[in-house]
Amino acid sequence: MIISISSGKGGTGKTVIATSMAISLRDVQYMDCDVEEPNGHLFLKPKIDERISVGIPTPKVDLSRCTYCGECARVCEFNAIVVIGKKVLVFPELCHGCGGCSYICNENAIEEIEREIGVIERGRAGDIEFVHGLLNVGEPMAPPLIRKEKSLIDIKKTVLIDTSPGTSCPVVESVRGSDFCILVTEPTPFGLNDLKLAVEMVRKLSIPLGVLINCSDIGDQKVLHYCETEKIPVLMEIPFNRRIAEAYSRGIPMIEEIPEYRAKFQDLYCELDHKYV
Repeated sequence: MIISISSGKGGTGKTVIATSMAISLRDVQYMDCDVEEPNGHLFLKPKIDERISVGIPTPKVDLSRCTYCGECARVCEFNAIVVIGKKVLVFPELCHGCGGCSYICNENAIEEIEREIGVIERGRAGDIEFVHGLLNVGEPMAPPLIRKEKSLIDIKKTVLIDTSPGTSCPVVESVRGSDFCILVTEPTPFGLNDLKLAVEMVRKLSIPLGVLINCSDIGDQKVLHYCETEKIPVLMEIPFNRRIAEAYSRGIPMIEEIPEYRAKFQDLYCELDHKYV
């Protein structure tokens, strides 16, 4: 079963939930797909055994063959290659690696060379198989790295995908293909607003979803009313607890500080496994 843990808003406790579930269950593969700012390793403390370089193909122009016709520039929707007079300018950071420029070049003047955009690290945190991606600083495109990371999914295991917050392309790529998506939110106006955006995104992907309300006793009841109106199951409510916050600040998983939550996450998984798989 592949479960993605996401949130429309940052800071709702998504990684706390994802890592706590990973520790609570057996035969787990934890994948941190928040490749721009992964932090699951701070809680799981894995031993890294393997690093995999990930790149995308970018154009290299042979000017001795180029006729400066400009067809490559016209086919590029992202202006990653520009022809100005007798000059060809390539902007690697804008390139999406589609290969259109090399395909359309009648002079075979363009070859594709691999440009590293990040790395994937694999290892183990106790019995948990750990995988996370690290996008290089300054790189604008996370989805290619996320796709490569997800190619390492072991469907024989319970896969937990920890996504970045929001509803942008990296989140869509992370959630895509999940059997179920847990949306972590908080009972505040901002939490509700961003939850609605996340629900719309997940529904567009036709993935079953449920909501986990963190710090459930510090806000209002509007998130509960929204879930009831939209017929979205509220999977769990976690009241605010200073011990959880202090453990988080020290990089200690929630269920190590409050062990009784282990059984709650196990029950949650059994409920999902029974209803949706």
